[in-house]
Parts: sequence; C-alpha cells; structure tokens
Amino acid sequence: MESVQNKIGFVIPVYNHGSTLESVVSSLEKFNLPVIVVDDGNDEKNQMLIKQVADSHKEVEVVRLEKNSGKGKAMTAGVLKAIEKGLTHIFQLDADGQHEIEKCGEFIKLSCENPKAVICGFPIYDDTVPLKRKKGREFSNCWARVVTLNKNIKDVLCGFRIYPVESYARVLKSHSWINSRMGYDTDILVHLLWKNVPLVNAGVHVTYPKDGISNFRMVRDNVHISFTFARLCVGMIFRLPYLLYLSVKRKK
Repeated sequence: MESVQNKIGFVIPVYNHGSTLESVVSSLEKFNLPVIVVDDGNDEKNQMLIKQVADSHKEVEVVRLEKNSGKGKAMTAGVLKAIEKGLTHIFQLDADGQHEIEKCGEFIKLSCENPKAVICGFPIYDDTVPLKRKKGREFSNCWARVVTLNKNIKDVLCGFRIYPVESYARVLKSHSWINSRMGYDTDILVHLLWKNVPLVNAGVHVTYPKDGISNFRMVRDNVHISFTFARLCVGMIFRLPYLLYLSVKRKK
C-alpha cells in the first residue's frame, strides 16, 4: 500500500479505550505499516491492555505519557516518534473503533496521489449518532470555514486523517500552543490550512456503540473549544490579506 514518495504509519492515541485497541490494530495488519500507539496516561488496567496489544503485534510501538494530557499532546508525541522513525505521513486513528477501518486503503491511496495534502475524513453517520453531537459539530465546521475563508471544509472534528509529517512539524515549530484536548482536531487543521496545505475530503462511516466510552467532558471541552475559536478568530484577522489571496486563488 506504500508508494515511493510516502512512508506512512498509523498513530493511535489511547485513553480509556484499551479494550477496543486490539480490534483496531488487528484490522490494520493487512496494510503492513508501523503503528504508533500513544498511551495518554492510562490507568493500570488500560496500560495492561495496551501492553498485550504491543506484545502480540510486532508492528506496534508504544509511546507512554505519564499523565493524561489530552489528544493534542498525545498526537504531538506520536508525530515526534514518527519523525524519529523517518515517516513522511501519519494516519491518525481513534482507538474506540467507531470509524470504518476498511476505508484506510482508500485514504492511503488518496495520500499517495496527493502527498502534500491532508486527507481529512468527514463522518457518514448511521442511526446510532446522538442528535446533539451531530448538530454540535456543524457549529465547529461553520466557524472553521470562517477563520480559514475556506468553504471546502467538510468536517474539522473527525479523528480519521492522514497528515504530511513535514507540514505538521512546521506547525508545531511555529505554533507551540495547539489545543491539547477536544479542540485539537480543529486547531491543527486550521493551522495547516493557514499554511496553504492542500485539503482532500473523504467520507468514512461512523458508528456510536451504546456501551461506548466517551472522553468528551461537556463543560471542560466546550470551554476549550470556545477559547480555541476565539484564538483562531484573532489569528485570522492578522492573516486576513493572505487568506483573501488564497480564497481568490482557490476560486480560479
């Protein structure tokens, strides 16, 4: 599945989803690609489950954070490990198994065809999706289109993406503060688009199991997301001439 230009690996941040990690990793075996699992300060039970997965899958390497720091910090740790391993692209996956793993091959193909682009998943829901969750994320999508002046954005919260490592590293180098928790997916994508990284959208089916564990905390994470958009709005103002230029260029 790997092209000459792209050296792709999976990065899976894990917090409280040790029980579903084995299923996700087993589904990835057919791609024969490295898998970086980031243990985001899990308890002993989940640590043990993660270790069992790593012990039974030679392609898995675990990066451990001593305390829970959030998805953004976990992804940064995964990216730094990917750089160390010489990977050119990282495929971000959630550990909860909600996304359609069968789509990975299609995303990898798109990345090989568009090596400079971020391949961004947008959710195709079934009837298990909570209505509040579905409506709430459209708020984030609308604001992301505003702060980037980019109408091509379909979704900014889906944790099913392929990033070019070089572009990601440039963002980390020039912006030391990227939202560490639930605002991360929006924050990193906006910064990549601000740097004129191409965007390719692709759909992925999403299922919400009844007994699934959610790491979303209503008050804390909504506050984080609100502050993220406030900061991004300020950033947009300073970049407005350049963003207007990019907007005109896309229309042409």
